[in-house]
Amino acid sequence: MKKAKNLKRNNFMQGAFIATFGIVICKIIGMLYVIPFYSIIGDQGGALYGYAYNIYSIFLGVSTAGIPLAMSKLISEYNALGYIKAKEKAFKLGQKVLNIMGLFSFILLMLFARPLATLIIGDTVGGNSIADVEFVIRVISTAVLIVPIMSVYRGYLQGHKVITPTSISQILEQLIRVLIIIIGSFLGMKIFNLSLKSTVGIAVFSATIGALCSYLYLKLVVNKNKKIFLKEETKVKEPKIRNKEIVWKLLGYAFPFIMIDIFKSLYNSIDMFMLINNLVNNLGYSKSAAESVMSVISTWGLKINQIIIAISTGLMISLIPNLTSSIVKEDLVDVRKKINQSLQVIIYLTIPMAVGLSILATNIWTVFYGNNQYGPKVYALYVFVSVATVLFTSSITTVQILKDYKMVFISLISGFITKLILNIPLLYGFHKMGLPAYYGAITATILGYLVCAFICLTFLNKKYKVDYEETLKRLLDVIYAVLVMAIVLLLLKVFFPLTTTNRLLNILIIIIYTIIGGIIYLGITIKNGSLYKVFGNDIIVKIIRKFKNRRNG
Repeated sequence: MKKAKNLKRNNFMQGAFIATFGIVICKIIGMLYVIPFYSIIGDQGGALYGYAYNIYSIFLGVSTAGIPLAMSKLISEYNALGYIKAKEKAFKLGQKVLNIMGLFSFILLMLFARPLATLIIGDTVGGNSIADVEFVIRVISTAVLIVPIMSVYRGYLQGHKVITPTSISQILEQLIRVLIIIIGSFLGMKIFNLSLKSTVGIAVFSATIGALCSYLYLKLVVNKNKKIFLKEETKVKEPKIRNKEIVWKLLGYAFPFIMIDIFKSLYNSIDMFMLINNLVNNLGYSKSAAESVMSVISTWGLKINQIIIAISTGLMISLIPNLTSSIVKEDLVDVRKKINQSLQVIIYLTIPMAVGLSILATNIWTVFYGNNQYGPKVYALYVFVSVATVLFTSSITTVQILKDYKMVFISLISGFITKLILNIPLLYGFHKMGLPAYYGAITATILGYLVCAFICLTFLNKKYKVDYEETLKRLLDVIYAVLVMAIVLLLLKVFFPLTTTNRLLNILIIIIYTIIGGIIYLGITIKNGSLYKVFGNDIIVKIIRKFKNRRNG
């Protein structure tokens, strides 16, 4: 009975909360480890680490082929229809397909590591060499043998609206990965005096070990609770569905998810291939300065942004099976409600977080990475990429769930072309205005994501009659609260200067400003009712009641 209770199905907001909580914990761990990791490997090592992970992300998108999310969608669909045999067939076939694709991606990475490294580094002098990049790409390629099959198990559980085990597996994977990164890089660089290349190699190999441990945990959970998943909730006469039909359906659902992941990786890859060469060869930056900027965009800044991006990831994990069930039941009223709910949660949480992080960019950067000439300047604007990313991810995933694949591709391509076309002109435009040139590349990324999100939201309004009136009201309420919060924090910044190189003092400043900003923002949104309208009275009351019970108990 205890296992059954642990594996109970979650509704949309419960699932979103559990998934987001688990992901946020993972991201916090991911943020904290970079403090010692950065001090060990520095900017050059961070750039090398970022090169490996960006290439890995692209090939992981290919090797997983969107099947984990497609699996969640298909399992949810068959479950809602009562097709138990088809559901289990899909799970087994998904494992076979992902094993093959993971092996294929691994072989490609091993064979083409050097050409990829040459494409990234080019003929620039100093810093990381082509051989260094080639080595870390080959090391991280081992992870694509395990991550795809692990992801199938996550998709299977999420498709049943069972979110807790997948959240636990993510935390487990992250903990193991981070421990290996910190201990391995410290031993490699400080104790055994290994090269920077070898030290970063140890760090990227942690992805493989973490994924393996997570996979074994998920496999154990599924095997021990198989009876729960085989239980028929709806008595129906199940039609005979052939393997070929299931595979094609799975791949059909997966393909748009592939494109979403690949295009997200390509945004960073555009900067990786364009930014360094232009900054060094045409705009007067040194190789070390350009790599320092790139390391913020590809690695260090991205890691801090993940705490905001986690919100959309958690929402999508819960939205996919819940929205799919509503579509199968042809409940369009519920579909519209869930779309607006997800948008309002995103608006309410991401905007104040991004503004707060931007105001405290110098302090946050100093806490995590120490003093750096470019880090705080780059991150003060780069943090807003996270808000655009969340809007992009949620809107395009919603369109994909509704099976409007043509619009998925139109919006993806439109956003990508926006980024591609504007990247260089904005780079030089910002430079001519006397502003940092790299702000142009960051602005192009934000605009690319927003163009894609706008196209998707407009489409949902026209085809599915999704009315954003309430969501726009929440947006105005949030903007007002954030403006008041920002003004107060900026005034505090004027009267109580934030500049200090002491990490402990910076942590204290961040805590004080977060408390003040949080009180202002929550106070205003409680007063105007936004908090209750976004999350619902029931959820807020339950949280308050549980808090009171624990305090009294």
